[in-house]
Amino acid sequence: MTETARATPRLYVETRAVGDISLLIPLLDARHPLLWIRKGQGMAGLGTALRLEFSGADRFTDACEAWRAVAAAATVSDPLGSPGTGLIAFGTFAFSAQSGASSVLIVPEIVIGKRDGVFWVTRVRVQTEDESAPSDSGMPGAAGATGAGGHPVPAAGVPLATASAATVSPATASPVAASPAASSAASSPTPSATTLLAATLLAANLSASTRSRATVPSAAVPAATSFGPEYRISLQPGAAKPDTYREAVEAAVGHINAGELEKVVLARDLVGHLPADSDLRRVLLDLALGYPDCWTFAVDGLVGSSPETLVRVDHGSVTARVLAGTISRGRDAEADHDQAVALATSPKDLDEHRFAVASVMTALTPHSRTLIASEIPFTLKLPNLWHLASDVEGTLSDGSTSLDLIASLHPTAAVAGTPTEDALRLIGELEPFDRGRYAGPVGWLGADGDGEWAVALRCAQVCEDGAITAYAGAGIVSESDPEREFLETRMKFRPIVEAFG
Repeated sequence: MTETARATPRLYVETRAVGDISLLIPLLDARHPLLWIRKGQGMAGLGTALRLEFSGADRFTDACEAWRAVAAAATVSDPLGSPGTGLIAFGTFAFSAQSGASSVLIVPEIVIGKRDGVFWVTRVRVQTEDESAPSDSGMPGAAGATGAGGHPVPAAGVPLATASAATVSPATASPVAASPAASSAASSPTPSATTLLAATLLAANLSASTRSRATVPSAAVPAATSFGPEYRISLQPGAAKPDTYREAVEAAVGHINAGELEKVVLARDLVGHLPADSDLRRVLLDLALGYPDCWTFAVDGLVGSSPETLVRVDHGSVTARVLAGTISRGRDAEADHDQAVALATSPKDLDEHRFAVASVMTALTPHSRTLIASEIPFTLKLPNLWHLASDVEGTLSDGSTSLDLIASLHPTAAVAGTPTEDALRLIGELEPFDRGRYAGPVGWLGADGDGEWAVALRCAQVCEDGAITAYAGAGIVSESDPEREFLETRMKFRPIVEAFG
């Protein structure tokens, strides 16, 4: 086998239908959950079969190249063929090319899923260097198994991307995923080809327990475990204190009125500390129950519940939901209706929303000749606030994958501003912290490139040492008032603050 071929781990993937699965969150690892659900449907992941890390300005394109290689080299048995079955990866990407946080794709050892009345378990393992494809174990190397694209598995893997593009780590039996603090690819020297090869050959050290789990009958659903003790954590202002944030908004309005840009999104942070052995599933359960219409997610320590679908790709169709413009809910039904009307007729919020929709349409138009958007925004009701929302949909005309599209879309005007480069430059000047993965894409993709990605909003990053950093932002335009924008961020913090506290 050539070194190039060795550089792409070969995964064996088997999906099988199972009986009814009532709840996914109790099946998760208590401290290192992998989750993607909405209205109770989605996927939960256990363990780490493969971890891919990316950084810098090319993090999206490098991820595209790496994932195509991994998918082409995989052997997949998936009789269901539904969204989320077969080979999938959970992913989260840093907001900025200069961020110290890594961007990751994680292939779990086990995926448990439920969607539209279909329930399944997928098991994944990495073929070691000296191992031939299994033929009679029930794993996907058996007769009839194909590559992830539906073709016979190639005799050798495909190159995984240049050595400077990605770090590849086939995992051992441990379900613990490294934290961003433990793997800051953006701030470390890029690995050499030798380093990548050495990381790939870690697959040879797969423990006997991992091999045993890989051959367990796939119909076996992992058992749920009891939740850990309750806890209450108070999140406090971080690097951006309230007055600091108000001053930043005032400065941004000055830049906008000077004609330097039209809109910028400014965020602030809250921080706290998670006690040792705390069960993160409690936070996820609160978010999933409290915000069922949002995407509740957990990927590599990033936990949250986002209302904004960045992009969804399913068999050639593409959809997105744009959110920009916010107001609090009313105290009673009449006041709530008045608030929705006020939002729908607010010139400031309508301007903010128009910029956001235009940026999504501009990014997706090269990939679809049939792209359409809502003629006027509608008001989207969430438990704690109203949003202005527009849906975008079309049919892909160039075969793009969901990773290709998030590379084109990020960052939208809803999380950065307009024009993009001017907004990013001002964010760098006025925000006193690294956003990390906040406002970046978070979601999942399959072997064929289809997938669902949200904007990482209403979220917090939980590091291995227990440090918690939560984020919330507001769109600043010429009519913005510093106190109103501060109060908007307070509303947006509510889901994550209440989930932890």
